Amino acid sequence: MSLGHRGTFILPRSLLPLIWLKMASGSGPVSALWTEINRCGQNGDFTRALKAVNKILHENKDDVTALRCKIVCLIQNGGFKEALNVMNTHTKSLTSDMIGFEKAYCEYRLNRVDHALKTIQGIPEQTDKLKELYGQVLYRLERYDECLAVYKDMIRNSQDDYEEERKTNLSAVLAAQSTWENTSAEDLGLPESSYELCYNAACCLIGQGQLSQAMQKLQKAEELCRKSLAEDSDVTEEDVEAELAIIHSQMAYVMQLQGRTEDALQLYNQVIKLKPSDVGLLAVTANNIITINKDQNVFDSKKKVKLTSAEGVEHKLAKKQLQAIEINKALLAMYTNQADQCNKMLASLQTQNPGHPRPVLIKVAQLCREKQHNKAIELLQRFSDQHPESASGIKLTMAQLYVTQGHVTKACDILKSIEEMKYKPGMISALVTMYTHEEDIDSAIDVFTQAIQYYQSEQPGSAIHLSLVREAANYKLKYGRKKEATSDLEQLWKQNKKDVHTLAQLISAYSLVDQDKAKALSKHLPSPDTMSFNVDVDELENSHGATYIRKKAAKVVGESQPKEQGPEGVKKKKKKKKGKLPKNYDPKSTPDPERWLPMRERSYYRGKKKGKKKEQVGRGTQGATSGACAELDASKSASSPPTSPRPGSGTGTATSNAVPPRQQKPAAAGATRKKAPQKKKKGGKGGW
Repeated sequence: MSLGHRGTFILPRSLLPLIWLKMASGSGPVSALWTEINRCGQNGDFTRALKAVNKILHENKDDVTALRCKIVCLIQNGGFKEALNVMNTHTKSLTSDMIGFEKAYCEYRLNRVDHALKTIQGIPEQTDKLKELYGQVLYRLERYDECLAVYKDMIRNSQDDYEEERKTNLSAVLAAQSTWENTSAEDLGLPESSYELCYNAACCLIGQGQLSQAMQKLQKAEELCRKSLAEDSDVTEEDVEAELAIIHSQMAYVMQLQGRTEDALQLYNQVIKLKPSDVGLLAVTANNIITINKDQNVFDSKKKVKLTSAEGVEHKLAKKQLQAIEINKALLAMYTNQADQCNKMLASLQTQNPGHPRPVLIKVAQLCREKQHNKAIELLQRFSDQHPESASGIKLTMAQLYVTQGHVTKACDILKSIEEMKYKPGMISALVTMYTHEEDIDSAIDVFTQAIQYYQSEQPGSAIHLSLVREAANYKLKYGRKKEATSDLEQLWKQNKKDVHTLAQLISAYSLVDQDKAKALSKHLPSPDTMSFNVDVDELENSHGATYIRKKAAKVVGESQPKEQGPEGVKKKKKKKKGKLPKNYDPKSTPDPERWLPMRERSYYRGKKKGKKKEQVGRGTQGATSGACAELDASKSASSPPTSPRPGSGTGTATSNAVPPRQQKPAAAGATRKKAPQKKKKGGKGGW
């Protein structure tokens, strides 16, 4: 968002003419008071002058000259409300032609711009100072055309020391027109002698999109500002930086438009750290930082948004600036999941400007975040019906929502209803792509046909027209509509009969539809002699675009060439190695002819033998017992065979399922084996 434009304002006239008139007719103590007022007016001490005026009014409360002096003293001290109260209290004594300028000025400084305009229009005599105020009021009301006419008339008809200030105000009006109304600024030949004039010229260039030239003007304005302030010895470096803050912030805005967001953010933060007294400058700078952050660095954005809500900001910025700030606040509330606050801000924005599409789009985005897509589409449809002037952007959003939901055909219908974009190349491309995705080739070809007919009547033979015809022909050939493509190809060939590629496509299309026509057109092909080219086949094959590259054997230096064997020069063939045979290979036995078949498919396969399943311990469900467990329990058998050979016997025999005995390690020599103590058995009266 661009900053405001630099302007100046001429303060109301001095007290001296009123004081001298009264001194000529005064005498006694009152005359001494007027003398004191005169001296304070020359010294600029309006506080003491006001005290003396109050003493005079204490003696005579209806003294018109004293009342007018009091009003001017209050204005010089910034007491605009008190001055306005004095005027409203003494309406009988102070008529509008006497204090009309002072009243309008107080209303203007109290930001009652509409009342100030009515007061000025009610004054019969339009003096130069009143015209000056009138131009400033029109500027605040953003009535730039009328304001421009006022300043032109003043510069043409006035001769005083304020000509440069008026030119500065005139350049500010031109910059505002270029920025907020998107109109080309009128070249009035204004000089760039001051940094204010140079700054306003840069603002005009920004409004016209000439960013590089605008940056050069801003750099020149910075140099002029430093040069003019360096002449004043009382100005410190901090004062210089504070004065340059608005120029630096505008430089950062140009960088942001150029895509140099990192540089812009650094310069914006420098301006924020200076803490300038201009609340409008702080608000615009903070808003631009928020636009760079977007949905990232939300914590920093929440701190910066407080600067945009400072007191008095609404009186320093244009309506479009204030509107952009409020829209960004709503977006920030949406990104931080503050749905209620976001909806309140959007409702306020819609009330202020019902036809603006941006609040509606933010509301739609909020509904989509809440997965309420149907409500979002209904809201867009209702807004487009109520505000046809903004329907194009709204319908594009509707089409996007339909595509995300998978309703591609509905999205195509919405896009085709946008009349001002219906025949633009981008819209045609989008429609053809979407219809192709839905495999609706007829509708895609119909889009091409309508667009070609439109350009045939509006811009026949133009580049857009011919490119559409070519794309339509290629599309029809791609999807096998060669009969329909012939008319487009013929139209292209008639435009340029030397186009051999188009002629070849046309002959190929007619070869399947009308062979006689294809033969007739083939006569227009150039002869083979004219089509022959001096092409190096080897170079073509070895090029990067060739799919097959013929490799040549590299010659090794010093390697002897293989000698030819035999008179015919036939090379000796290499013998094939014999394959390895299996270890159990018997050359006398004939191999099984069914060895290549799986075992189940062989003729001699009889299946697995069915027998008793071996019962094993651990099989079955947990806790289940089997019959084999009883056999393995030696305590149940009366005469269980010994599991180890008896002493003195030779070799013992054991069954195949016998478990080997568990042996103990022999005790060491000299050691005795201790017996574990036995616990007493609990029983009746006796023990063991």
